Amino acid sequence: MKVLLLQPPIQDFYDTDIRLQPLGLCMLKAAVRKYLPHVDVLVKDYHQGLGRRTIPLPTELGYLRSYYRHQDLSPFSTFHHYYHFGASLEEIGRDVAAEKPDLVGISSLFSPYHREALACAGQIRKRIHVPIVFGGPHVSACPRAVLDHPPVDFVIQGEGERPLVEFLKAFTSGRRYGSVPNLGYKTNGRLVFNAPEGNFPFNELPFADFSDLRPDRYCYNRKPLCFITATRGCPHRCTFCSVHATFGKEFRRRSPENVISEIKTRYEQGYRVFDFEDDNLTFDKAYAKHLFNGLIKAFQDKNVRFVAMNGLSYLSLDTEILSLMRRTGFGDLNLSLVSSRGRVLAKSARPHTTTKYLEVVNQAYRLGFRVVSYQILGLPYETLDDMIHTMALTATLPVIIGPSVFYCTPGSPIAAEFFEPSEPDIFRARSTAMAIETDHFGRDDIYTLFISARIINFIKGVPWGKNNTSLQDAIHPLWAADKRDRIGFELLRQLFEEGRLYAATRSGFKELPRFKANLFFRILKKAAFVMTRKGVKIDLEAALQKIAP
Repeated sequence: MKVLLLQPPIQDFYDTDIRLQPLGLCMLKAAVRKYLPHVDVLVKDYHQGLGRRTIPLPTELGYLRSYYRHQDLSPFSTFHHYYHFGASLEEIGRDVAAEKPDLVGISSLFSPYHREALACAGQIRKRIHVPIVFGGPHVSACPRAVLDHPPVDFVIQGEGERPLVEFLKAFTSGRRYGSVPNLGYKTNGRLVFNAPEGNFPFNELPFADFSDLRPDRYCYNRKPLCFITATRGCPHRCTFCSVHATFGKEFRRRSPENVISEIKTRYEQGYRVFDFEDDNLTFDKAYAKHLFNGLIKAFQDKNVRFVAMNGLSYLSLDTEILSLMRRTGFGDLNLSLVSSRGRVLAKSARPHTTTKYLEVVNQAYRLGFRVVSYQILGLPYETLDDMIHTMALTATLPVIIGPSVFYCTPGSPIAAEFFEPSEPDIFRARSTAMAIETDHFGRDDIYTLFISARIINFIKGVPWGKNNTSLQDAIHPLWAADKRDRIGFELLRQLFEEGRLYAATRSGFKELPRFKANLFFRILKKAAFVMTRKGVKIDLEAALQKIAP
């Protein structure tokens, strides 16, 4: 028997280049190989490394034309073209048919891209009539909607390893499907959903099988990268997150020895960068110390790099843990701040505090980390002043601001509290859509805050060369910098003198009328200065005094 598992393409304004390794599918392949060695499993990635092409903007996103109107060459650019990233749907249909599988599994990870996954199923069904099963977080959040789609025959909710193995046992033996946990299927025109059950013990799962993937398609700074998961689930209950819909409420960890063994195996396979996908990698300090000390011992003489691009909860970070991370090979630290307002954090059910965040930032700076601080823009609990306060605070710290526009994720507590998302709402559940507006803020505000973060990061990223300087005095010596820097400073000068922001297009500067300059200046006035990653303080007072009325 041959099973083909595929990762679909996506369509959006941009793509996150290296965050696309289909880890879940490769873990499914490994589980099937362990428990059903007679079943042949092939993983196909139709997303990463297959280019992009411009496609028309969907009707549901038509309101964005006035925001993303220009192809901007400046450091403050947002988006412009809408793309299809990966193989064409027709190519996928032809390729899958040529493989002649007995069953096809399709990963539906992210809700806004559910249409692309369903379109793959449609193209496959046009060419071959084989059963098609869907899995992934979107299926866990919206199982009925997915299974109701005509080409979809089965869905698996939650963690997939044991359900897929049990499903394949039933499928190959002709048994009924009623005993397969987490399975949804169709019978006599009805949709049937079996009760969920636990997965195989996390620590006993085999290492993901990446044998069908070319390592050179997943690189970080030109070095092969692979994903590592040391934990599943989450000990927290943040209202904007849907992780519990897929992984349940129990927080589980693999043993440090198991994780280290996998990384040694990956190193032998040629991987040199290891991305921990765990937000709570350091939740248990004793566990983290054991893991990091083991990695230091195993890789002290090897050229490896460790990253945690998903971001880390800063609750359990301290000087000892951060020092161990640096010795292990971490150089970047992504922190999930969300908001600096205690009221917003409390409403979001986050047990984090700004005091602890500031403590961690200062410790990380002293240890030489390159810190990115992620702020969510547009939580329904927030006011515009809340967002200004958070951005102004991070402007004054030695961090880069990571602005993330809030979207309502199906299956999250906040979705149940505030929204009843329709299919178009689910399609718009992406940062680029800026879909959520409230009585406290509008789309123009979110758009302005997003660009403001980019402008502040530009200021932070310039090699000023002095311990302390002013923005007004420092602009002139940098006219000899590269072309993009010169464009950035010219636009910044015009913003301060005219109160307008422009896009730098091939046909000249074009005004961005949706950008609210007064809101940008409110952030800078609140901050009073900007601090670079290297700790250089850029005073804003003189520049702010020359703001156009």
